[in-house]
Amino acid sequence: MKILNAIQLKEADAQTLVKQNITSAELMERAATQAFFWIKNKFADKETVFHIFCGKGNNGGDGLVLARLLHNDNYVVFLNIIGDGSPSADFSLNFERLGKEGIALQNSNEISSFGKGKTVVIDALFGIGFSRELNDDFIDIINIINNSGAFVIAVDTPSGLYLDKKTELAVKADVVLTFQCAKLAFYLPSNYNFTGKVVVLDIGLDKAAVDNVKTSYYLTDSIEVVKRYKPIPAFAHKGTLGHALIIGGSYGKVGAVCLSAKAALKSGCGLVTAFAPECGYNALQSYFPEAMVLTNGNKHIENIGFDISPDAIGIGPGLGQEQQTQEALYNFIKQQDKPLVIDADALNILSYNKEWLNLLPEGSILTPHPKELERLLGSCKDDYERLDKMIAFAAEYKIVLVAKNARTMIVYNNEVHINPTGNAALATGGSGDVLTGLITGLLAQGYSPQDAAVFGVYLHGLAADIAVPETGIQSFTASDIINYVGKAYLKIQSDMP
Repeated sequence: MKILNAIQLKEADAQTLVKQNITSAELMERAATQAFFWIKNKFADKETVFHIFCGKGNNGGDGLVLARLLHNDNYVVFLNIIGDGSPSADFSLNFERLGKEGIALQNSNEISSFGKGKTVVIDALFGIGFSRELNDDFIDIINIINNSGAFVIAVDTPSGLYLDKKTELAVKADVVLTFQCAKLAFYLPSNYNFTGKVVVLDIGLDKAAVDNVKTSYYLTDSIEVVKRYKPIPAFAHKGTLGHALIIGGSYGKVGAVCLSAKAALKSGCGLVTAFAPECGYNALQSYFPEAMVLTNGNKHIENIGFDISPDAIGIGPGLGQEQQTQEALYNFIKQQDKPLVIDADALNILSYNKEWLNLLPEGSILTPHPKELERLLGSCKDDYERLDKMIAFAAEYKIVLVAKNARTMIVYNNEVHINPTGNAALATGGSGDVLTGLITGLLAQGYSPQDAAVFGVYLHGLAADIAVPETGIQSFTASDIINYVGKAYLKIQSDMP
């Protein structure tokens, strides 16, 4: 799914009005109606109280339509209009229509609170075109909303959120009901507190108008995942499904290579070999009998050499940073001509020896978490600078960068693909090791580096999404990702046409 900016979306709106021969007010009605259907499905209890805060622009117009639809469906609606400026034409039209419905405006901005689920605030103050500084009146309203204890729904975007620069204060939405396309700002780490769950509502913008827009940003949806998925042929055997090699482990960190190797096999590849120091041999053979094991060194890897021909190699989980290991990594990378999957300690070693990045085979996949990413890129003043550096880094070294976070970004070929799956349960030790294994296993099966990264990250997060209703977040472990990969595959297969 394309991620478009405000200018691109306004152009798509304009083309839709012409091609579908409708007015902007009719498009507003269509958009707000889709939001109404979602809200009605979520809050079926007619005792739910809605406080709707509207600005005087088109986002406020969406809020007025919602107020009318909810009121006519017998919900209790309190309506506040904020601001002294001139209203937009569509706002004025819907305001006149609202008066005929008998919905009174509130004189107070106080929010009656009966707890989340009974009191719902709908934020329709500002839309995607917001660019000015907040004045005191709007700062007060946003703080009232954020401290209300109510369930907060933002229409199209949380008010106060800038789409192209750092935001200091905005409505903290539990849910954002955004129209037609996701917005980049929703998925940046500094904005997590404002965006909550993002629901993209299709409001029927002209398909050609959206398809023809060029963008560098995408949200990975189920349609995109199905396109990248490679089903296993009916007459496959282990020799045709790829051989993955996972290199890692050191004394006290053998579990990392265990998790990664098992995840590689669970991804669907035919064979997995783990390369680890001698201290990990018994653990690997006991934990994962399906794996083959090669060893070097006693407590850490001293040299990387083998007489097998794997189809893909992942390196780094639990590797350690001993001097001998660093030298072994350097000598190993120099000899490679096929894309590698590089994680954890291998990334840290590269960050200390950045000139080695030039040795990486084209298409290699680097999977840093935030601290590892900072070591590679240097510090950044905000998310936008970090994003620019990520794009430049991936282009300079011709690699695929998987920047792990609550909303992981996959960067390659000057494109950014944002992953929507996953949850807070993934914030647990070993989660990244599992991801390394999954991506390596997919690469071994013949996925391109780009497809292996996008599909692997989506699969990893989807497994956690499926698992959590059964395991809970607190008790979830990295092994649960592996255990639920099968169900994640089944879900992807069910999405196939």
